[in-house]
Amino acid sequence: MELNNLKPAAGAVSKTKRIGRGQGSGHGGTSTRGHKGAKSRSGYKSKIGFEGGQMPLQRRVPKFGFTNPNRIEHTGINLDVIQALVDKNKIAETVTFADFVSAGLASKNDKIKILGRGELTAKLNISAHKFTKTAQAAIENAGGTINLI
Repeated sequence: MELNNLKPAAGAVSKTKRIGRGQGSGHGGTSTRGHKGAKSRSGYKSKIGFEGGQMPLQRRVPKFGFTNPNRIEHTGINLDVIQALVDKNKIAETVTFADFVSAGLASKNDKIKILGRGELTAKLNISAHKFTKTAQAAIENAGGTINLI
């Protein structure tokens, strides 16, 4: 090892060129901003989606339809998912909203709708915000009951 081989450890030195610090920095004059134009000025801030005066994408794309601001979204849970939880002994005969949240099927602010896919063999008392007709029939055929929250 000799003096000409010495160098700092990897990652110990992070030397970046300082911009806007005069001619000695190697970036004097325009400070890497180019000549003239809005981007060369101080305080420049572009609007999100601004395309340099070209018609922005959100205005070029056609709009159609209607979005109901009062729509209530429900998280759907199928009967086969509930039966799988029963098989794993994750839920007992009474299934509440808290059970669905603790099982990771819904979050605490969701509204739950029980859907009719799959087969339910366990006798359960299920509480949810909504039930499909097929789900309601399957639960009652298995000897269970439904409760609307």
